[in-house]
Amino acid sequence: MSTLTFDTLRFTEHLRAAGVSEGQAKAEAEALRDALAQALDSTLVTRGDVLSLEKSVHADLVKMDKEIAAVRADISLLKWMVGVVMAGVASQLLKSFFS
Repeated sequence: MSTLTFDTLRFTEHLRAAGVSEGQAKAEAEALRDALAQALDSTLVTRGDVLSLEKSVHADLVKMDKEIAAVRADISLLKWMVGVVMAGVASQLLKSFFS
């Protein structure tokens, strides 16, 4: 949980100097302090959040590396297959010209 430093006394004194009643100034200071604390707690990222995200990203990267390796192997196989087919076509063309 994160903490927020908010000087309610100084805030109250500013409101009092502006003509706000003491009770109203105290109530506003407390309400603002509570609202800021709630907003701060709900929006800040914790170390645990970062570590969890890091683990997730690392796992995704490992998975992607494996998938990329499989795709590269498939491409390599396809290159060889295209080469063999091209050689077969070339041999048939040569055979038809020289027969």
